[in-house]
Amino acid sequence: MFMIDLENFENLSNFDNILVTDENGTIIFYDLADLNVLKELDVRPENFLGRKITTFYKNLTNENSTVMRVLKSGIPLCNVKQEMITKRGFVINSISSTYPIKEQDRIIGVIEFAKHYYAKENIHSLDKYASNKIYRRNNTIYTIDDIITSNPIMELVKSKINKVAKTNSTVLIYGRTGTGKEMVAQAIHNSSDRFDKPFISLNCGAIPESLIESTLFGTTKGSFTGSEDVPGLFEQAEGGMLFLDEINSLNINLQVKLLKAIEEKTIRRIGGKKNIGLNIRVIAATNEDPEVLLEENRIREDLFYRLGVVQINLPTLKERKEDIKVLLDHYIEFYNNNMNLYIEDVQKDVLECFKNYSWPGNIRELKNAVETAYNNVSSNVITINDIPDRITSFRQTSKIANAGSEVRSLKESVDAYEKEIIVSELNKANGVIAETARRLGTSKQSLKYKMDKYRLR
Repeated sequence: MFMIDLENFENLSNFDNILVTDENGTIIFYDLADLNVLKELDVRPENFLGRKITTFYKNLTNENSTVMRVLKSGIPLCNVKQEMITKRGFVINSISSTYPIKEQDRIIGVIEFAKHYYAKENIHSLDKYASNKIYRRNNTIYTIDDIITSNPIMELVKSKINKVAKTNSTVLIYGRTGTGKEMVAQAIHNSSDRFDKPFISLNCGAIPESLIESTLFGTTKGSFTGSEDVPGLFEQAEGGMLFLDEINSLNINLQVKLLKAIEEKTIRRIGGKKNIGLNIRVIAATNEDPEVLLEENRIREDLFYRLGVVQINLPTLKERKEDIKVLLDHYIEFYNNNMNLYIEDVQKDVLECFKNYSWPGNIRELKNAVETAYNNVSSNVITINDIPDRITSFRQTSKIANAGSEVRSLKESVDAYEKEIIVSELNKANGVIAETARRLGTSKQSLKYKMDKYRLR
């Protein structure tokens, strides 16, 4: 059992940053309000951990570092002013309160609360900082390490993420609902040099058509009744990344303006009279096959080719079944840490049921299924009775179909098999008839006839 003697506890709310080290002064945890500090230290977030605090600054030693002094003396240092010079010569002024972490009588680490200030000549580093209300996490929650997989295709996707993160090219992500498109976009952002800048995300299908243009490009006061000077998402993403999900839901006219903004790297607010330059990266995503969107004229060719400089295709969960066990273990660990329950295992028939299920909602549906089990479970083992009914019903339907196959006529068997294939492809296509028809190699009219025949719509 360890303890922390926090003097002046009521004043800790004044600090923005938290740092925890072990007994050697090696960083084991941090929470920095301003990620620009890491940029000036020439270190990425994932590489900040595991290093001794004094290695980041020219003038910090075991004798003058507040962390190292408290480790040696065991006596808290409160409201200490420090001037720290990075390897690049950047000056960071801080006020910190540092406390020992003790286990019985032994000092096993320190926790330091700090607030950073900037020398006048370094104030340029605060550009966009104060106005970015989501600066603490740059508005992301995922990195590439959150893409859990043992699937060869997904391993290639992770490799591609690492490569494209080094460039500023536009990226088009294609994947069904629930396959992790935003996770991939955030992984690209957090693996890039833009990680300390905002990640702005918009689901284009969730915004009314009448508001989408002003949402993207902003408005100028007086341009229409009640309008104010409001920056759009393009401006809010300055220096960082703009992620446009369900890009296929944008109307053709707006696609023209979007293409112009991406090509020219400038936008003009609605009612505005001047162009605004942009330094952003655009990543778009669609849950429908881009080839089908092109065939049906639902996305402009020029926009498609501009967005798809790099295209990342995400497989469905059904196509990466070896990941079901890996993801199941991951979500059990996640919910063990986030719910007042502890699950040790799942019954074998649960895993078998999961592997046989079609997962139309993909990874998101799997995560929700595990959460459902946590709300139903009555022991420390998830049973078949704890998972959602639609999954167990799918299992029972499959068993009945297999059991009855011997007594059906040839026509009944052919019809049942045809219906099963159509249902499967409809699930893969999220119910989009045009794409399902393309997958099955038939016309939309023929598919609609079959769907009516089998009462699928």
